[in-house]
Amino acid sequence: MDNPKSVSVLKGAFIYVMMRWMDRLIGFISTLILARWLVPADFGIIAMISLVIGIAEVLLDLGVNVALIQNRNATQAHYNTAWTLRLMQAIGTVIIVSVLAPYAGDYFHDPRIVPVLRIACLGTLLAALENIGVVNFQKELRADLDFLLTFGKRISGFAATMILAWIFKSYWALVFATLIGRGVGLVLSYVMHPMRPRFSLEKFGEIFGVSQWMLVNSVGGYVNLNLHKTLVGRYSNATMMGGYTLADEISAMPSTEILAPLNRILFPTFVRAKNDPVELKRSFLLAQGLQSLIAIPASLGLALVAEPAVLVLLGEKWMMAVPFIQILALTNILQAIISSISYVLFSLGKNRNATLTTWTQVLLFAAVALLVLKHPQALDLAWLRLGCALCGLSVALTMLLATMRTVSLFDIVKNVFRPLLGALVMAGAVHLVKPFMPALPVLQLVSLIAVGALSYTITVLAAWTLGGRPQGAEAYLLEKINGVLKRRAAARVGGVLES
Repeated sequence: MDNPKSVSVLKGAFIYVMMRWMDRLIGFISTLILARWLVPADFGIIAMISLVIGIAEVLLDLGVNVALIQNRNATQAHYNTAWTLRLMQAIGTVIIVSVLAPYAGDYFHDPRIVPVLRIACLGTLLAALENIGVVNFQKELRADLDFLLTFGKRISGFAATMILAWIFKSYWALVFATLIGRGVGLVLSYVMHPMRPRFSLEKFGEIFGVSQWMLVNSVGGYVNLNLHKTLVGRYSNATMMGGYTLADEISAMPSTEILAPLNRILFPTFVRAKNDPVELKRSFLLAQGLQSLIAIPASLGLALVAEPAVLVLLGEKWMMAVPFIQILALTNILQAIISSISYVLFSLGKNRNATLTTWTQVLLFAAVALLVLKHPQALDLAWLRLGCALCGLSVALTMLLATMRTVSLFDIVKNVFRPLLGALVMAGAVHLVKPFMPALPVLQLVSLIAVGALSYTITVLAAWTLGGRPQGAEAYLLEKINGVLKRRAAARVGGVLES
């Protein structure tokens, strides 16, 4: 019989995955449409301003949401303080970005971003004014309410983007649409949660005690994810920046759209189990197994079909993005796995260890890019990012094994062996059949996806069967699928009998 906690977590994880997929599906459709209406340089402008605003935000970010989730006994005073700190951060961001906008224009050699920055940064203020009480949706595993809030913001932003892009045919459409989406989110947060925060710094000491390492980690995480794009923008033009940034966004989708929503629900679950080593180990290995089983083939699969996918979905003017997608897809799956490990470390209060994992990648990347390559090209930076991600994964695993003594390297290898084997067979199968695929890009894309999915599934199931069908991600998924099929069959039989 299923553990009630496991069932709750499973339902929550399912809702979060659906929420994330729907959110990204809307975003993906938006991107496909905009890729036809706008040019790569427009995406490059938006990427540049996002980098500037993002670094200003993260330098002031105290991670108050994480502090509230970690505190099982948070009072209204804690929420008031968190909301106040977040608002102060946003005001600081607006001031900093407005002042530094001309310098950012000089850095990227593009003065068009100066007025855009000064307007776009207001979105940070709108987001900070949101009701801090909605943090409880995640803390209390209320995935349904979290879904409605996220969906409301996304669908309003999508509608605004389509209308404004059709009118303006420029990057300004994305700027104003983002502000509209943030505004809708602000209103919805107060409609959906009764909490009414007020200005207070009463619990500053407690929140800052948790948040100081979150700040250092957030800065490292942001720099790790965006330093390569910052250098691309510095040493190339807006067109190359647009292609590279869109490639990074697309390549991250298979991993982040699977792992990110799971991490969102697993973090509070890990926090609850942190004093139960057996339950924490079980939860972590099951989560890691499920993530690896799905995310690894999804990311590798994208790399394998990048060329026909870009041609079909984005158009010929975006073909320069293909090599970036192929490299960054592999990088992002490593980053996603590192992120999963970091959530475990944070749940155990090992914030310093998680932070060290992030900063190792940052320092290594910066040292090689700036001191060895000096004036790196975009493709050089993509390869360097992949190498640094491999090093980061090694550090993350070392930190995890040192912290969770009940988990061994053998446990982790067992979890990823079959997905890795299946991914290798999938890559071989796609490579062998590619010369015989139809010339029409759409048919080629569909055929390659079918071959990859079939070869991966057969390999994993065969390896699992030959291994004695051990307990793990495969058994868990098959059990759940079988349960759903039985319930549907019973429902159909019941409907026939009643009729």
